[in-house]
Amino acid sequence: MLMFRWEDSTGFFILWILPLLAGLVFWAYKKQKLQRSIFAKEQLFEKLIQNKTNELQKTLILGCALLFVILAWINPQFGLKKEKQKVEKSDIMIALDISNSMNATDISPSRMEKAKRLISEIIRARKGDQLGLILFAGGAYLQMPLTSDYAAAELFAKTANPGMAGTQGTAIHEAIDLAMRSVKDDHQRALIILSDGEDHDDDAVSQASKAADAGWNVFTVGVGSTEGAFVPVINEGREEYKMDEDGNPVKSAINEALLTEIANQGKGQYYKLDDNIEEIIADINTQLEKMSKRAVEIKSFTEYRSFYQYFLAIGLVLIMVYFFHDFKEKAL
Repeated sequence: MLMFRWEDSTGFFILWILPLLAGLVFWAYKKQKLQRSIFAKEQLFEKLIQNKTNELQKTLILGCALLFVILAWINPQFGLKKEKQKVEKSDIMIALDISNSMNATDISPSRMEKAKRLISEIIRARKGDQLGLILFAGGAYLQMPLTSDYAAAELFAKTANPGMAGTQGTAIHEAIDLAMRSVKDDHQRALIILSDGEDHDDDAVSQASKAADAGWNVFTVGVGSTEGAFVPVINEGREEYKMDEDGNPVKSAINEALLTEIANQGKGQYYKLDDNIEEIIADINTQLEKMSKRAVEIKSFTEYRSFYQYFLAIGLVLIMVYFFHDFKEKAL
């Protein structure tokens, strides 16, 4: 853990008030200046109000006051005491199919985007575990090894696309094999595969069985519909449909039978992705909690000192300065 932290980082969302306030004040200032120019030159008005505080300066003071009050609410803290703690972590690899067929739009907005949304939710739900990401199409690629950097994991998942694949296809067996080779420790691990299942190689089922024997639980998530959809591809900057040898558009449908068999042989569970992301997350969490976890010793801060009072004091002083100028102007 970091020595410095913000106790309630949700308060950062309130900061949008400041640019909104600045925009409104600037708009009002410009409008006022335009209206005054109808009656007299700006220099005349400046002479008439030369003893008064500039409205923009007052707004800047108020904006800074609000900034410091919000920062006080968020409460900056520094760690004081660091202790060793034992925590239990699960090692979870996520394998995402990035073949062209994942661009099909038989589920909204597309198979790829729906799968990436689920991955983001998995990452958020499994904070505290070690997460890794594999991308696969005609081959499998380790996009991110096991890590606790969840922001990076989510970023890698969101930017995944078929253009990152060296060759097209759906080599699920290579993704399973790569996951096994990427995690050497001898403990229970999980692999979550998101794919439409268009793999015509029987090696995927046998590879899932090998993974189960090695202590893995292989979960599969089917992305797509049984009705299927045409596969969009980009050709010279234009979106077209993938064609077969006879010039007919290729239709892609989910292969639930294969994905179910992979999960069964991998001692995991099969899920079909639709508008049921919350249900899938809940069940995956239940299944993962049954797994034996790896004990890890980490050093973390157990005591923090708050510094909100300094920010609050500055904010209150600025508010007093603002109202002092306002009172002074009314008294003139």
